[in-house]
Amino acid sequence: MNLDLTQGSIKEHIKTLAIPSSIGYFFHTMFNVTDTYFAGNISTEAIASLSLSFSIFFTIIAMSGGMSQGVTALVGNAMGEKNETNTKQILLHAFVFALFLAIFITTVGILSAPYLLSKLGASGAYLETAYAYISIIIMGAGFFVGVMFSNALLNSIGNTRAFRNFLVSGFFLNILLDFWFVNGGLGLPAMGVKGIALATVIIEFLGMCYLISELRKTHLLQNLPKFVFDFQIIVDIFKQGIPATVNMVLMALGMFVITYYIAPFGQHVVAAYGVAIRIEQIVLLPSIGLNVAVLSIVSQNNGAKAYERVKECVKVAQSIGFKLWILGMVFLFLFSRTLLEVFTDDILVIEAGETYLYIAALAIYAYVLVFINISLLQGIKQPALLIYLSLFRQLIVPVVVFTIFTFFSLPLIYYWVGIACFIWLSAWFILWYARQKLSKLVH
Repeated sequence: MNLDLTQGSIKEHIKTLAIPSSIGYFFHTMFNVTDTYFAGNISTEAIASLSLSFSIFFTIIAMSGGMSQGVTALVGNAMGEKNETNTKQILLHAFVFALFLAIFITTVGILSAPYLLSKLGASGAYLETAYAYISIIIMGAGFFVGVMFSNALLNSIGNTRAFRNFLVSGFFLNILLDFWFVNGGLGLPAMGVKGIALATVIIEFLGMCYLISELRKTHLLQNLPKFVFDFQIIVDIFKQGIPATVNMVLMALGMFVITYYIAPFGQHVVAAYGVAIRIEQIVLLPSIGLNVAVLSIVSQNNGAKAYERVKECVKVAQSIGFKLWILGMVFLFLFSRTLLEVFTDDILVIEAGETYLYIAALAIYAYVLVFINISLLQGIKQPALLIYLSLFRQLIVPVVVFTIFTFFSLPLIYYWVGIACFIWLSAWFILWYARQKLSKLVH
């Protein structure tokens, strides 16, 4: 599959790219939900341990995903310019970059994980359980990087189906492996949360192999030129990838910050937050599909200097996103408690998670606007704002506001409302900023 996104209906291209991607990410989220479900069958402490580890886990995804998004933008722009030589040199440099990134993530992760978990308040058996899970995930970080970079290259040519196939298959395999590894059997001992982590790493390895095999079928890996190191390409990858990476890493740090401030409310609140954000992700899945579609379409059309098509793409995506928000709100208001009860029968966890989800429902469209406009800025090679926006939303404002909440011993609901307010402030600002950048291109 090799789509020329500079031609044809924008709306149809969005559907072609977003629907497979959304389906794939739905099963990816259900993959995480499966892990949470099996952790819940172990104990509330096990759920809390996964929740505690999630910010570190997400940092691994963030670093590999952010840099890979930079590769998608660069390859897409080069394709839009019809520059095949540059396209393939970017691809070769991306593979080398991915190797060094995997080594970096693994090394830093192993060295920092115990400290980070202890700073979140884990100690004793709680710390041991959380570290048992995240240490295995960190050792498999290279496979996560391989998956992300292979998928980024496939996205640049409009192929979102391969990643969907991996995520759907991975979901069903994860159910089987979680059940087997957590409970033991067929010669294996019961591994608890270690089994959940091991299943994830095995599936990521298989996914990396599959996506590379799919990539080999495309024109991208055909007639590759000799690798000639070009420092400027590395600089370009950093320029495009660092803002996206910092944005995603700061999202992980944001979760770290939130977990740090809500931890004094008890393990049940940490567990509730961990379960609730899994459910929230289900509702946000279609917007992630839009995010992927917008980045691919905008990148190719920006390279082709088809700026009116760039503008149309963003407009259509935001319109679709608004309709999805309405559906998402209804879903959360009707089914939040029912979904929480699937994971736990602890009434304290359910009540804290239900309150979070009711408030989160009001902020879904803010996330949609942020995701779409981040993709726009990446696609037009103007991603620098993401660093400052993320610092503001994920770190500076939450630390200041939550410190005030803590000083005055305000109840938990203030923290949940604060999270929703932070994302809406970010959405309004990035919407204004992106429109300014887009208007300069069009005119």
